[in-house]
Amino acid sequence: MAMEVRAKGAVSNINVTPLVDVMLVLLIIFMVVTPMLQKTFSVDMAAVENPSTMKDAEKDTAVVVAVTRDGKLYLGNTPVQVSELPDKIKDMLTNEFDKTVYIKADKRAKYGVVVKAVNTVRDAKIEQIGLLTDKLETRPGAPAALPTP
Repeated sequence: MAMEVRAKGAVSNINVTPLVDVMLVLLIIFMVVTPMLQKTFSVDMAAVENPSTMKDAEKDTAVVVAVTRDGKLYLGNTPVQVSELPDKIKDMLTNEFDKTVYIKADKRAKYGVVVKAVNTVRDAKIEQIGLLTDKLETRPGAPAALPTP
């Protein structure tokens, strides 16, 4: 006695093939994009209460010298030696109207390395130097800073 079973109505089996296809495509996209999002270096700038806004430092054509915690120098995103810095800065600023160089130093970098970077920029005959900082966030209820005499 063989009985034949027939399904009545809709079959509720899940087809996971499209789901796997979409997940693999997303995985490939993230694998390709993630290395492009990573920065080559990290600079944790000092925070001050009343920073001056320097909107020109965010432009693509801005010349930014970065000093990392371990004392390495970067011109833009490329590592550079101190001796190469004046020539490269002069080359970058030859056709620029605004001849300002911005220095972004890590707050834990040695003071001597930052001063050396500033002096090297001045050796390139650059007189306008901007020191980039972050704004100090004050917490509500925190005591006010002491007035300066």
